[in-house]
Amino acid sequence: MCAMDSSSPSEPLTRLAAAHGVATDYWDWQGRHAPISAETIVAVLAALGVPAHTPDAVEASLREVGDRFWRRTLPPTVVAREGWAPWIYVHVPDGTGVRLTIDLEDGREWDVRQVHHLVPPRWVDERVVGEAAFELPWNLPLGWHRLVAHVDAEPLDASTTTATVVVTPHRSTLPEGLDERRAVGVATQLYQLRSSGSWGIGDLDDLARLGTWASEQHGADFVLVNPLHAAEPVPPMEPSPYLPTTRRFLNPLYLRVEDVPEVSRLDPEDAVRLEWLAARGRALNEADRIDRDGSWNLKRAALGLVHTVPLTGDRAEAYRRFLAEEGEGLVAFATWCALAEAFGLPADRWPSELRDPHDEAVARWCEQHSDQVDLHSWLQWLLAEQVRDVQSALRGSGMRVGLVEDLAVGVHTTGSDAWSLSDVLAAGVSVGAPPDQFNQLGQRWDQPPWRPDRLAEQGYTPFRDMVRAALRDSGGVRIDHVIGLFRLWWIPQGMSPDRGTYVRYDHEALVGILALEAQRAGAVVIGEDLGVVEPSAREHLLERGVLGTSILWFEWEERGPRPPEHYRRLCLSSVTTHDLPPTAGYLGLEHVAIRQRLGLLTRSMEEEREAELGAIGRVRSALVLRGLLEPEATEEDLLVALHAWLALTPSRMLVVALADLVGDRRAVNQPGTLDEYPNWRLPLTDAAGRPVRLEDVAAGGAHGLASRIFQALALR
Repeated sequence: MCAMDSSSPSEPLTRLAAAHGVATDYWDWQGRHAPISAETIVAVLAALGVPAHTPDAVEASLREVGDRFWRRTLPPTVVAREGWAPWIYVHVPDGTGVRLTIDLEDGREWDVRQVHHLVPPRWVDERVVGEAAFELPWNLPLGWHRLVAHVDAEPLDASTTTATVVVTPHRSTLPEGLDERRAVGVATQLYQLRSSGSWGIGDLDDLARLGTWASEQHGADFVLVNPLHAAEPVPPMEPSPYLPTTRRFLNPLYLRVEDVPEVSRLDPEDAVRLEWLAARGRALNEADRIDRDGSWNLKRAALGLVHTVPLTGDRAEAYRRFLAEEGEGLVAFATWCALAEAFGLPADRWPSELRDPHDEAVARWCEQHSDQVDLHSWLQWLLAEQVRDVQSALRGSGMRVGLVEDLAVGVHTTGSDAWSLSDVLAAGVSVGAPPDQFNQLGQRWDQPPWRPDRLAEQGYTPFRDMVRAALRDSGGVRIDHVIGLFRLWWIPQGMSPDRGTYVRYDHEALVGILALEAQRAGAVVIGEDLGVVEPSAREHLLERGVLGTSILWFEWEERGPRPPEHYRRLCLSSVTTHDLPPTAGYLGLEHVAIRQRLGLLTRSMEEEREAELGAIGRVRSALVLRGLLEPEATEEDLLVALHAWLALTPSRMLVVALADLVGDRRAVNQPGTLDEYPNWRLPLTDAAGRPVRLEDVAAGGAHGLASRIFQALALR
């Protein structure tokens, strides 16, 4: 039988795609209907483990879909909201008795009531299978529980006689006080924020000092920071904080070495060595590019010295507790880091027996190199301590929320998670985005997506652990591309970004778990819901208590800027975002100049400039009509007025970019590029391009502009 071609999908292929949540068409950013080719659909199904390369394969896969529900004793995971009583369908050999119990998170065991349910048995895999139904108790407490099937005879599959049950809140409650009074905060790319004590890159001590200044001087309630996720432990380190090696653990590049308590117990010779390393690190502050590799080489050498100092007393006990709490996930990550240091990256260069994390050879290597593995576990403990200290300092300064961490949409294809979680990540595809107004060729992010089926089979544990890590010792989390909890744009290997398609996820499960973990942590959840978004997705997020995101430049009604009164209430609103230049640069059309220079425009430079100048002009006119701006105002006045516009919205959270407070003009990132532009490598500068240190932020012109902007944000 001949293979599928790249034409429109057949009717059977369309049904197969629908059964696996793979879209066969979508509506693009301009409202046009866009069909998906059969070639793309077949490739995406292959990444889900579903053969569809020939018509016969499609028919066989359709039969498999019909039988898979009946092959399992229990569904892999049941996610319900508090007060719900869903039915659970149980499959056993026909005529076999079965009862269900549920092991609660607190150790209690409850019986599950069987309900009347008559369906004919089904012939599956040369045996007759019957179906029974049970109703979960409506009063199950919030949390993570385990469902157990007790089968009187040999079950269909012994591995499916238990299932995870997650009971989630209907709505994640906002942190105390946030519902009555809005919170205003500052957003920063931490690596940009150098100080006199930095080693060429902003660190966690710098973050605490920035937040304390914003709180004590301007009444700020939170600091929103770029993802702090771990990168490679060896050069070259990926510069993008949105392309980490894992989202569960953090980047030790952000450690303030001098704040590690064991530094004070170094022997004299090592203390001198550390000070020499620190001096070289501080010299990196003078460079006009962030040198992550140079900074990490110095910090790695310094932290290696400190690691030789034995832990004692309470600190030794605290470290033991940390190791026990983080469990196998931390061991896997630390092992990957040690292997990367020993053999380099990517992992396909490693000895063949070490490429599979489940191979016994990996466990033996880990035991033989326990000190190297322990160092990377210890670094994560230090990071957890310093992040906790940041949150303590921010809340102690008067902030109501404190630290808000950013959770990236995915991980690097050759990173730690791709190695240790390969069984829940799809191979042969990358996450990305279809063409939109600002990225008219689409985007490929070089990230393997979660496989929806495998997440459910593992009880959503990898997702839960990632969310818990982001919420630990923070007041909130921003979910980058939160629409990825509903659907993600999968791009098959070898195809351009515009030739991908959407794959659906169980958003009731993912958003519910997010709401549960946030409520337990007492944290606020912000979803970055920009770009092509289905209205139903925003409605669901609103229902579950997840804040949306509004960027002033993206908010339009008909041909004018959206009136501030029409903004969403449950929302974080700002003038700009890290995917645009700072506001001063945006007003100067820096974003147009960059895309023209890099060949990313799909219309002429003149057309693009005219469109952008027209949009800026309409915003400016609206500000004048509102009395927020004088017609002949300066650029600084315009910057203040834009934030005053936000103050008129009902949004519960407002945020100003640190880059805007200091007048920076350079874009920190140009989406759709790698090395064509120095993405994520530019330090903070002022309007004239001069470096700005943390010490400068609280003084001089930056302090004056910050006062004006924070005063504007406090209009209501």
